[in-house]
Amino acid sequence: MMLRRAVSLFLLLAVVSANFGRLFVYAGFSLNQKYIANNLCENRSKPWLHCNGHCYLMKKIKQAEEKEKSDERQTQKSLFQESYLVVYSEIKFHAQLLQIIATPYRANFKTSNFSAIFRPPQAG
Repeated sequence: MMLRRAVSLFLLLAVVSANFGRLFVYAGFSLNQKYIANNLCENRSKPWLHCNGHCYLMKKIKQAEEKEKSDERQTQKSLFQESYLVVYSEIKFHAQLLQIIATPYRANFKTSNFSAIFRPPQAG
């Protein structure tokens, strides 16, 4: 019982972390803003710009968005490939099945009987 709760909590956190990547970027920036402004900021030599590490934050947000887009494209690509394989294999299976199944009923119809029954309507 305890193991199930731990596994479910872990899976829940994994799903949440995958969907809230930008939130973690913001949280990491707010926790380490002083270090980022002093050591990682591109504008640290220009204090009159009052960047305070926001350039670094924007770069990290852009990287997170690009990663999300590439993950989304990869997911769409794999879904397309899976659906293509399923449809193609079903069509191939049905074609093979139709070749295997033999129809036991073969009727020989005479066309002269049909011409007497099926006539186009005549304009009066």
